[in-house]
Amino acid sequence: MNDGKTVFAQLFEHIPMNDFRKAVRKYRGEYKVQKFSCLDQFLCMAFAQLTFRESLRDIETCLRTVRPKLYHMGIRGGISRTTLAKANENRDWRIYADFAQILIRIARGLYVNDPFAVELEHTAYALDSTTIDLCLSLFPWARFRKRKAAVKLHTLLDLRGNIPSFIKITDGKRHDVHILDELIPEPGSYYVMDRGYLDFERLHAFSLRLAFFVTRAKTNLRYRRVDSKPVDKTTGVRADQTIVLTGINTAGHYPDKLRRVRFFDVENKKKLVFLTNDFSLPPESIALLYKQRWQVELFFRWIKQHLRITPGSTVMGTFNSITPRKPSMSCCPTPDFRGNVWANDMKICC
Repeated sequence: MNDGKTVFAQLFEHIPMNDFRKAVRKYRGEYKVQKFSCLDQFLCMAFAQLTFRESLRDIETCLRTVRPKLYHMGIRGGISRTTLAKANENRDWRIYADFAQILIRIARGLYVNDPFAVELEHTAYALDSTTIDLCLSLFPWARFRKRKAAVKLHTLLDLRGNIPSFIKITDGKRHDVHILDELIPEPGSYYVMDRGYLDFERLHAFSLRLAFFVTRAKTNLRYRRVDSKPVDKTTGVRADQTIVLTGINTAGHYPDKLRRVRFFDVENKKKLVFLTNDFSLPPESIALLYKQRWQVELFFRWIKQHLRITPGSTVMGTFNSITPRKPSMSCCPTPDFRGNVWANDMKICC
């Protein structure tokens, strides 16, 4: 029942504003700011994300049509596209990145007891990246190809709840494998990734930190079989082997033993070979765990369908058009809930 507050205001009642103000003070976000605060900027950009605004002019026009309700929505400053543009260009995007991490931790706690396809004592993550195409004339600093601009979104997705625990935006040319250097592996956790992250020196660092990984092997992998275990071929598993690497460089980069699981996907008629440093899970569980990696692809598809990036000529301007929207997408973690609640723009302001 409507108790007099707008839906937008009721939604943002759950936001920990004290943590937001701490992030603003940490990065001096309101230094010499007189009217349009960081909270005003955050609420405007969150409103733009939730109601699918396409541009700064669109944000300005929509909010000005409900000017009497802006105070009740929490917006105190005046709304104009010039003010929004300057705020996006000059203010530190790390304010909203840090605040998004706080909301993500809250959201992950809501799904900690949810059932998972594989029985695991620890967390399972899916690591992947996607390229977000941009217009080169509007984003000249993000040159990716001769006539194309892009940024790359690196995401570590918690598979229990499908909530991102780590997000980093880089230029589109950066290779995926370098993001492994910025992760802090959690002991006992599982990291599922594709062959783009197959760097044995970096993967060995995961093993030294007592973390597990599951990835796919390349066809030119050089190895020596140490042991083979009997398998039930009715499950799709064709081989469960213990191997050591024999390549000129790989043998030194990963001196420990690895587990090689060969699996046949009956549905797609495809042969898959997995590598992992976990020797305790059944081989069919390794294949099922890798199958859950598809959740990060569904997350990327949802992001590209719903994320609106306002054009900006600077790196700070573009990051500030993206990062204030990340906390707003963390308010309601499940995409189905977002789609049902935010389908009608007018409900947000009423």
